[in-house]
Amino acid sequence: MKIRIKSALFILLFLPLFAFSQPGSSTYLAMFYNVENLFDTFDEPGKIDEEFLPDEMRHWTPYRYNQKLTRISQVIMAAGKGNLPVVAGLCEIENRLVLEELLSHTPLGKMGYKIIHKESPDRRGIDVGMLYRADIFKPLMYNAIPVVKSADTTFHTRDILHVKGIIKTDTLNIFVNHWPSKYGGVAETIPLRALAAQTLKNYTDSLMQNNANCKIVIMGDFNDSPFDASLANVLGALATEAPIKNTSLYNLSLEEAKKGTGTNKYRGKWEMIDQVIVNGTLLKGKGLHVTNQGFRVFSPEFLFEKDQTYTGQKPFRTYIGFKYNNGFSDHLPVLIELGY
Repeated sequence: MKIRIKSALFILLFLPLFAFSQPGSSTYLAMFYNVENLFDTFDEPGKIDEEFLPDEMRHWTPYRYNQKLTRISQVIMAAGKGNLPVVAGLCEIENRLVLEELLSHTPLGKMGYKIIHKESPDRRGIDVGMLYRADIFKPLMYNAIPVVKSADTTFHTRDILHVKGIIKTDTLNIFVNHWPSKYGGVAETIPLRALAAQTLKNYTDSLMQNNANCKIVIMGDFNDSPFDASLANVLGALATEAPIKNTSLYNLSLEEAKKGTGTNKYRGKWEMIDQVIVNGTLLKGKGLHVTNQGFRVFSPEFLFEKDQTYTGQKPFRTYIGFKYNNGFSDHLPVLIELGY
């Protein structure tokens, strides 16, 4: 009951802002957010999700789960300051059910969002997915792109979600990513992120070879910085410097990363591992395009808490180790603005 009251108050508080977010708006936000372990409270056979059960080590109860759903909805609704994201790529979601309950249990469900999701082979059961505003974005197709090692059938990681849809009269290809982490060692896992980068590059190259004017947005938690080889060399995501070529990829996160801005704080250091990359066609200013506002990290004060171990602040996360912290996520969301 308390959660429902809080949700109702949240709608009343932000309703004046959302009144300005109309389908005819000339700007559209695209968002990516690693929501940090959005698990339901049920044991899924074949997946290593036992720690997120009510009677296990994290005591992941229905109350805590619903708190988490409310937290995520608050972030998405606040991100656009009235101009709700047209698409929101999400990672670290357990299944489609958690997305359905994100919409049915929170005010987000009243904002016209629908779900795109495909089950991934990740051992922990975490997937990527996407929410989209059905009044603006019209999906044409979607598919899951597997990241596989042909010589190692025991390797499993998240698929890359490819969604193709239309905004107004322009077709947009969106790729939602969650590349292999550095768990097991930085050097040891470099080849895994290079494999994900090459898999993605094969698909984007193919799209641009077939249509040099196609429009591509790549978003995700890449577990590497814009300067690392997987993104800079394998994928070939460049700085946005002239001359812009339609069939090249440009990392919109690069300039902020150079300033020391980050989306995740590890051992006291901010890292820009959540990023948005586009192809040159989206930078040309014709039809659907990246505006001068471009890329930004969404970093309102409520997403932070004091860093007791290091200096400054850190993301206000759900757990610190196994201690429940009742926060949002260990990552900050990223946004880009598209104009038409």
